[in-house]
Amino acid sequence: MDADDWEKEVADLWADEGVDDDERIDRMRALAEQAPHPALGEFELGGACDSGGREAEADRHYAAATAAGLRDVDPGRAAQLAIQHASTLRNLGRVEEAVTMLRNAPEHPATGAAPAVFLALALHSAGRSAEALRVALEAIEPTLPRYHRSVRAYAAALTDD
Repeated sequence: MDADDWEKEVADLWADEGVDDDERIDRMRALAEQAPHPALGEFELGGACDSGGREAEADRHYAAATAAGLRDVDPGRAAQLAIQHASTLRNLGRVEEAVTMLRNAPEHPATGAAPAVFLALALHSAGRSAEALRVALEAIEPTLPRYHRSVRAYAAALTDD
């Protein structure tokens, strides 16, 4: 299967709402074996496991995608991986690892402000609610039609930074 066909198969599988989690994981596992690059297959399989509530398995696949060079193969997916993997780590109780991963997440149009949103969630899970709110406000501030200066000042006042 060529790369375009593989991408279409993956997209079709994600779009198929009639597939349950176990079937999606099984089908994605087969697609991962045919991926044009191992990093792509590991990423997509990690996502299927993550979506299906198998966080520990997702963690292993996400780590394998990183080790296989996803950042060089597909920067957009690498940006998504930082968010997805960090969210998985948070769900596994590895909150500080999630915070670190999200602070280092690459910027990419494919994710927009999502790294900041998930960082806010991780910070909240870590019991750092003021910092979480600050991160969320700073992510939202550029999208506001006005009140930029006020929101930036209120956000800064939430923490000592």
